[in-house]
Amino acid sequence: MDNCNEFAPVYLRHDLMIEIGRLEMAMDHLVERDATQQQHLRPRLESRMSHLLSELDHLPA
Repeated sequence: MDNCNEFAPVYLRHDLMIEIGRLEMAMDHLVERDATQQQHLRPRLESRMSHLLSELDHLPA
């Protein structure tokens, strides 16, 4: 039996959760930027967050 394959979803979930946390922090710090930068960055961050949450939802439980 290949233990590496058994742990792969756990590692992937962990990596996704870390990246989601980084995005949440980046979104929290948007208020420190000027309005132009906020308008430019917010859609990109929200799109990335949506993608990561979707990936997380598709992982096996």
